Amino acid sequence: MDFITLTIEILKFLSNIAGGNFGVGIILLTIIVRSAMWTLSYSQQKSMREMQRFQPEMKRIQDRYKSDPQLMQQKMMEFYKKHNFNPMSGCLPLLIQMPIFILLYSALMNSQFISLAGDSHFLFINRLDATLKGNTGVSNDGSFQVGRNDKFEINKGKVKITLLNGEELENVKTNSQKALVVMGDIEPGESIDFKISLDDLDLKYSQLDKVKSAQVSISDSSTREIEQVEFIREGNILKASVPTLAAKSSFNWDVFILIALFGVTMFGAQKVMTATQKNQEIDPQQAAMQKMMGITMPIMLTATFVFFPIPAGVLLYLVVSNFFQVFQTVIINKQLDKAEQNKKEELNKDLDNVKKVEAKEVKTVDEED
Repeated sequence: MDFITLTIEILKFLSNIAGGNFGVGIILLTIIVRSAMWTLSYSQQKSMREMQRFQPEMKRIQDRYKSDPQLMQQKMMEFYKKHNFNPMSGCLPLLIQMPIFILLYSALMNSQFISLAGDSHFLFINRLDATLKGNTGVSNDGSFQVGRNDKFEINKGKVKITLLNGEELENVKTNSQKALVVMGDIEPGESIDFKISLDDLDLKYSQLDKVKSAQVSISDSSTREIEQVEFIREGNILKASVPTLAAKSSFNWDVFILIALFGVTMFGAQKVMTATQKNQEIDPQQAAMQKMMGITMPIMLTATFVFFPIPAGVLLYLVVSNFFQVFQTVIINKQLDKAEQNKKEELNKDLDNVKKVEAKEVKTVDEED
């Protein structure tokens, strides 16, 4: 089982817990992932605090050895080692989340998910696999709505073979992801011809000779439309012809709302992160940089999602993740404040317990006489 299939199976399991609602399944997945990373997020925020606390000393080292970059690097490493501080530890949560984001994106754009729950809706979201701009065809209507550059693929495990004796073989696999071949150019409004070589079917040699026809579930990756196509054997090839219509482009306002929500929630998460640092000493230059990043990053990422096709389900994951991050940041900072307060109280207690050494009276020689 590959990682994409595993991701889809996890979503399917979580959605079944939620009564078959894949939108709730994605929310549950978000909560599980963010909760599992709580310790790393704690370390990240703790590292940020330490970075701010050490900033003045680090700046002094940089200013002192700026004429010798190699020696400056050595002194910085000694400083990190002395204080048991790793400046890269704050990046770990982001590095872990990136593969999860990519897997979720790949899963929701995959034909397996499209055939399973691509047209699922949640709250105001019409389709979890829909992007901001796209051509969404009507599945199982006997024809494809296509564009000239559309790509087609066989849905995994969705090939049913009929043998000459009438026997049917369900869920036959193909030996190649490129088993489905489009014959000629795609012309919207004209029938599209497909072919599958018998050698690409995962069957025994004795069964290949007896293949009569096949029913294949085919998806259009551009319109996310799925059709059940009947193939007839001609020699060593299975052939089929399907009518087409010209696809019409659409603008999905529900996805636009999700993109806007992502920008707003990310900006809010940055503001909360900045607000928790008000009581700490921060270098003015660093503070200005943080303020600029808190504004530009949400704008840049939001703009990217306008032009880059992100499925609604992935945007839902990101929006819920931002909400969770706000909650997580507030709780973790309270934990860090409490830990620092306890540390100060213990230090003060130790100082109070230090016994004062009383000076003894020293007698002179004359006094002894």
